[in-house]
Parts: sequence; structure tokens; C-alpha cells
Amino acid sequence: MEFSVRRLAADAGTLFSRAVQFTEEKLGQAEKTELDAHLENLLIRAEATKHWTEKIMKQTEVVLQPNPNVRMEEFLYEKLDRKVPTRANNHELLGEGMIDAGHEFGPGTAYGSALIKCGETEKQLGSAEKEFIHSAAINFLTPFRNFIDGDYKTILKERKLLQNKRLDLDAAKTRLKKARVADARSAAETELRITQSEFDRQAEITRLLLEGVSSTHAHHLRCLNDFVDAQASYYAQCYQYMVNLQKQLGSFPTTFCSNNNAPSASSSASISVAPPTLTPTLTPGQASPSLSELRSSSGPRRARVLYDYDAASSSELSLLADEVITVSSVPGMDSDWLMGERGHQKGKVPITYLELLN
Repeated sequence: MEFSVRRLAADAGTLFSRAVQFTEEKLGQAEKTELDAHLENLLIRAEATKHWTEKIMKQTEVVLQPNPNVRMEEFLYEKLDRKVPTRANNHELLGEGMIDAGHEFGPGTAYGSALIKCGETEKQLGSAEKEFIHSAAINFLTPFRNFIDGDYKTILKERKLLQNKRLDLDAAKTRLKKARVADARSAAETELRITQSEFDRQAEITRLLLEGVSSTHAHHLRCLNDFVDAQASYYAQCYQYMVNLQKQLGSFPTTFCSNNNAPSASSSASISVAPPTLTPTLTPGQASPSLSELRSSSGPRRARVLYDYDAASSSELSLLADEVITVSSVPGMDSDWLMGERGHQKGKVPITYLELLN
């Protein structure tokens, strides 16, 4: 107990001495030992590294998760050491909505089929986004966070110890200057040697830690390369998904796949339509030639499409009900087929899907 009291009294005396020294320095009444220029530069660089690491880390979190409420929820789950609940992202929600709408309109219709394919692609984009976020969190954010929560906290701890040792050293110098009696001066000189030794040792420890920031920069550079690689892979994957979607959309007539003549990013799926078994009936008052007249027609004629038709090969032309195309007879072609044209698109079309116009 006596030892504890003495130790407590000694610690209190040290804290008081440091407080007095710090106050006198601020008031300009005491001299201050300056750190060498190299150590000061290392401290400045460490502070800059901490500042920009935090800023880059926070901005990256915003990019990966723009919703602040979700970010806060994920932060709380992480602090509580609990697993973050799995939730659908915006692309996946959009995809699910499109797929549901497509089934509502009918997967056998052009619009319904296109919605389903667009929804499937949106879900692929959502899955790719989740993989990118996961990769960025592990390979980029985690190393940055480890520096802030680990290495830099150690640097701050040692820097604080250095500051205390520096105050002890300057307080010892002040007491030596004020010593008048030989015994007091001798004790002050001994104290000065001890505090100087402790300050030099702590300065060396701090310097070694600060020089390690160069290794941190090298590590963060590797993490940055990993982040860029993950971004490049993610965007390339998304681009490929959209290119595939555009190709699928190209199987539909351009008049049904555009809005104000602007290319559409939606897609179409392979539509399964059963071929009609009977010759389609016409609306009252509408004249139409017989099938034999269609087959024997020599010049190009305009025809209305009666049913959706999905091309089975590159030599055929996909059709949508109610569109108007140009058809003509080609010598040697099967009697059940005509050559159809729509703009720059050309291909065989089944004759039973057509209604020849006057």
C-alpha cells in the first residue's frame, strides 16, 4: 500500500511538472526542445497519410453504397460483429420488377419477352455489382481501415509518449537552470541525463514507426491496383451484358424497338409461337388475294403481318403482328415462303403469316 501511494504521488508530481512546463511554453516563459527536421517531416507525412486515407476510404464507401442509411446500418452491424443481412440491390429490384411485368403481359408476346430478358440482364448487373463491392471492400477498404485503426493509432501513442518525454526533458533543463545549491544542481544534472536518454530513445522508436509509413504507401499502392482491376473487370462485364442485350434486341423490327428513332437498350427473347393451322380470316370489307396469288405475285407487294414470328435462322426475318413489310416471290423458293424486306433487313417469311394489301 505504501508503495502504491508513493508511486501515485510520483506520477502526480510528473503530471504536474509536465503541465507547468507546457503552460510556460505556451506563455513564452520557457524554452522548448525542438525535434530534428527529419522527424518533423516524418510526422507531417504521417498526418497527411492519415488524412487522405480517411478521405479516400469514406468517398469509396459512398461510391460503393450511395445510400447513407444503408451505410450506417452496415457500420452498426460491423461494430456489433453481426452478419449484414443480404438484400437485393437496385439493379436486382429493377430486374425482378421487369420479369414480373413480362410474365404479366405474357412471355409469348414481344413486349413481355423483351421485359423478361431485360430483367434477367438487370439481375446479372446486380450480381456483378455485388461481386465488385465485395472485392473492393476486402482488397481496398479493409487495408485502408487497418492502417487508420491499427498502425496510425500506434504512431499516435508513441508520439504522445515522445511529447511527454520532451516535456520531462525541458522541465529538467528548467530545474537545472534554477538550481543554486551544489547538491540541488548535482541532482538536477542527473535528472537531466536520465530524461535526455529517455527522450532520445523514444524519439528513435517514433522515427522507426514513422519511417514505416513508406511501406504503408507501397501496400496501399498495391491495393489501389487491385481496386482498379476490380473496377475494370466489373465495367467490362457490364458492357458485355449490355452488348448481348442489344444483339438480342436486334432480332425485333426496328420500328418496335425504338422510341423517337433513338436506339433502345431493351432486349428480346426467343418467342415461341405456334404456326397457324388455318388461313387467317380478314376483317369485313377488306379484300385479300388468295394464297395462290401471293405465291404467283411477280413484283414487290406490301403485306400486313398477322402473327408474331421469330426467325429460326439467319436467312429468315422475324415478324411482329400488325407491322407492314414488303414481300416478293423468288424463283426456286419453297411455295410456303416469300422474301420479306423491312428497311435494310431482308429474309424469308412464312406466307401463312401474311395478309397481302392492295
